[in-house]
Amino acid sequence: MSEDNPNPGSSRRDLLTGKAIRHSLERRGQEIADELLGSQEKSARGSGDTVRLSTKAMACEFSLILNPSENRRQVITATDALDIIHEVETQLTVYRETSDLLAINEAARQGGATVEAEIFKLIELSIQLAQQTHGAFTPTARALNLLWRTNRSLGKVPDAQEIEAAVITSDYRDVLLDSKNHVITFQNELTGLDMSGIGKGYALDRVADFLQQEQVENFLLHGGHSSILARGTHSTPLGWPVGIRHPQAPHKRIATILLQDQAFSASGSGVQFFRHEGKRYGHIFDPRTGWPVEHILNAVVLAPNAAIADALSTAFYVLPLEESIAYCEQHPEIAALIFPNPPAGKRLEPVSIHIDEKRLHWQ
Repeated sequence: MSEDNPNPGSSRRDLLTGKAIRHSLERRGQEIADELLGSQEKSARGSGDTVRLSTKAMACEFSLILNPSENRRQVITATDALDIIHEVETQLTVYRETSDLLAINEAARQGGATVEAEIFKLIELSIQLAQQTHGAFTPTARALNLLWRTNRSLGKVPDAQEIEAAVITSDYRDVLLDSKNHVITFQNELTGLDMSGIGKGYALDRVADFLQQEQVENFLLHGGHSSILARGTHSTPLGWPVGIRHPQAPHKRIATILLQDQAFSASGSGVQFFRHEGKRYGHIFDPRTGWPVEHILNAVVLAPNAAIADALSTAFYVLPLEESIAYCEQHPEIAALIFPNPPAGKRLEPVSIHIDEKRLHWQ
C-alpha cells in the first residue's frame, strides 16, 4: 500500500468543490466496464447514465458510481463515505511514520499490541486466509515487500541470501492473536504486518457498510480498477458491468461480468513489472519462496466482500491451479476465473470456477 494523498483529512467542502472529488454524470453507463480498465473501447451492453464521485488514496483512484436516480442526499452521503478511505489509509499505510499499523508492529515486537476491534478483526481475517491458502497470501510479508521495492527502485534484483532472510521474517505463524483482549504479539522480533494485499478491499467494505447504513442501496465501488465491490443493480437486473482485462493485452477487455452484491478482485503482472538483465519480474511474489511467480497470467476472484476477494486473487495467482480449484470447491461462496500462462505457441485457456455464465460475456 502506498501513500499518494498528502491531505487525507480534506474537508467536506473540498470534496464537494472538487479538490479531492470529481463528480460527473456519465452518458453511457456501459463505459464503466471499459473505464475500469482504462480502455477506449466502447460497447452498448448494459448502457445507462451514472453519477461518479472519486478521490485519490493509497496511490490510486477510488471511485463510487451511483445510478442517476439517486437523490441529492444520497450523493452528499457518498462524499462523506469516501472520507472513510482516507481514514483507512492513515490506519494501514506503511509509508507514514504516524500510521497505526507501524505502531502496532512496534508494540507487537515488544510484548504485545492492543488493537481496536475493527483492525483486529481485519488482521484476524488475514491470518485465517493465510492459513487457508498455506501462506500463498500473507499479511506478514513486510520484509519481502520492502526488499523487492527497494531493489526495483535501484534497477536490480535481490540476491538469494537477502530473499531467504526476508522469507524467514514473513511467516504468518509468528503472529499470536488474543481474540478476547484484541492483543497481537510477534514471536519473531523482525516480523512486520503489511496489509497492502487486502487493504484496498477492506476500505471498500468499510465504505459499503456506511452507505448501506445510510440506505444507499445501489452502487459500484472500485479502488485502483482491480478491487471492485457492487451492491444492488444498475441498468439490468443482473447488476453492474465490470470489464476483465485481457491478460496478454492489459489495455483491452477480454470479457465483461455483471456484478450484483459481490466483490471482484483481479491480480496479474501485465501492468506492474520490471526487467533486469533481459528477464521480466512481476510485482507479485510467492511469500513462501520470496520470488515472483509466472505460471498464472491473471487471477480474478468473486467473493462476498472485497477484503476476501483481494486476498484470494493474490493467493490464486501464487497457488498451483489445482489448489485454487480445490479451495473454491471447499468454499462454494468463492468464484474464480484463472488464466494459466499457456505454453509457447498454445492458446490462452481460462479456467472458470463457480462463475455464473449468465453474468459473463466474452468479447
